[in-house]
Amino acid sequence: MVAAVSRESIRQILHAAGISWQASKTWKASTGPDFIAKMRRVLDLYDHPPADGRVICADEFGPLNLPPRPGRGWRPARHPVRLRASYRRTSGVRHMIAALDLATGQVFDRIRARKRRREYLAFLKLLRQRWPAGRLYLIADNFSPHKHPQVTPRSPAGRPPTTSTWCSCPPTPRG
Repeated sequence: MVAAVSRESIRQILHAAGISWQASKTWKASTGPDFIAKMRRVLDLYDHPPADGRVICADEFGPLNLPPRPGRGWRPARHPVRLRASYRRTSGVRHMIAALDLATGQVFDRIRARKRRREYLAFLKLLRQRWPAGRLYLIADNFSPHKHPQVTPRSPAGRPPTTSTWCSCPPTPRG
């Protein structure tokens, strides 16, 4: 068993095998005509949160692979349930929809089987129930469920700019 391997050793092994590190630095510029105006509006919400509401950053994560975990369960004494090493995924993968409240730094999330407009809109309605008073300033990327007519009018920030994933402060999943 090797306690530690230096970076140089790994580099030499990879070099001998003909494998090289491929670093690429690219930036995709937006082609949207209103990109600068929309970007300034989003960044202004970060810098100067409005007094009449909350600034919320929302995003989806997934697909998430949620395998069964060992732990306690309601089983008869001395009769544990055995889980196979290669489990069968009976319910498929899951998706997390999360929102970050910039005022408090709290993350609110829901795990769903799919990430469509329906699930996203239901999540926004949960956020509205959480904060019934005032406006919710929603910042999201330009994933297609965010641009649906049932969702967009609800966002005071308006439609997100194209290639604006960097504009949305990503909520970090809990755990």
